[in-house]
Amino acid sequence: MTMQIADSVQFPASDAKSRVHAAAARDTLRTEPRAVRIAIITLAILFLSVFVVLPLVVVFAQAFSKGILAYLTALTDPEALSAIKLTLVVAAISVSLNLVFGLVASWAIAKFEFTGKTFLITLIDLPFSVSPVISGLVFVLLFGAQGYFGGWLRDHDIQILFAVPGIALATTFVTFPFVARALIPLMQEQGTQEEEAAISLGASGLQTFFRVTLPNIKWGVLYGVLLCNARAMGEFGAVSVVSGHIRGETNTMPLLVEILYNEYQFVAAFAIASLLAMLALITLIAKTILERHLDEGHDVNDH
Repeated sequence: MTMQIADSVQFPASDAKSRVHAAAARDTLRTEPRAVRIAIITLAILFLSVFVVLPLVVVFAQAFSKGILAYLTALTDPEALSAIKLTLVVAAISVSLNLVFGLVASWAIAKFEFTGKTFLITLIDLPFSVSPVISGLVFVLLFGAQGYFGGWLRDHDIQILFAVPGIALATTFVTFPFVARALIPLMQEQGTQEEEAAISLGASGLQTFFRVTLPNIKWGVLYGVLLCNARAMGEFGAVSVVSGHIRGETNTMPLLVEILYNEYQFVAAFAIASLLAMLALITLIAKTILERHLDEGHDVNDH
């Protein structure tokens, strides 16, 4: 009877193949002895605990070391509020600019073939290989008093360096690969079939983008914006060069943390640092959720 029931049940060939591959994968993972597997897992957990969890715990412990009142007092200090406001403004500017650039660049690279495509991809990756301090110095050479445009800016009473525009430019340069790099592989994987179908049915280019392309990449857009915002709010090197460290005016949160720490105001320094740490935790959680949505989208496309 059991054999008859088993013979009467038929599985799709794809399911049978998937099960064979899954079984092979499990066998491969279990080739190492149990002791070796335990040692590897323990080492990974220990490494993460020492270099990730412990620093976060120390930051929050120091921030609340003198009580919640001292913590709130440090965060409501006018200088701290100015740094928080400036950080949010700069992040909003840089993320908005990078969102537009990332959409345009990924659309061009994924959907069209043109001369210089490889060079454009290389330029997008440039901030990953250039030190943020060097990128800040580039803006000093361009917009400083002795820079290429310094005289013209001075004559027209335009302030770039040691002001919000310079900080926003430096932050935008450092963070502009994130949105584009999140979208390019996603759009390349999706291909152009749906867009071509929409155009053949009479849709314009903008209608095709907003009704076909954008809904398909929405999770990738959110993923890129999330990473871009986290890097923008935590940027130190490039901003340090172009800000001038004017207290209460051009200090972002990372710069204020350094200043307060050097002045031995540890509770205030760690209070500001705890905000950045909370941003990191929120980014991690949101990143995990978005990656799950992206994986689900890939599974749907594969089927």
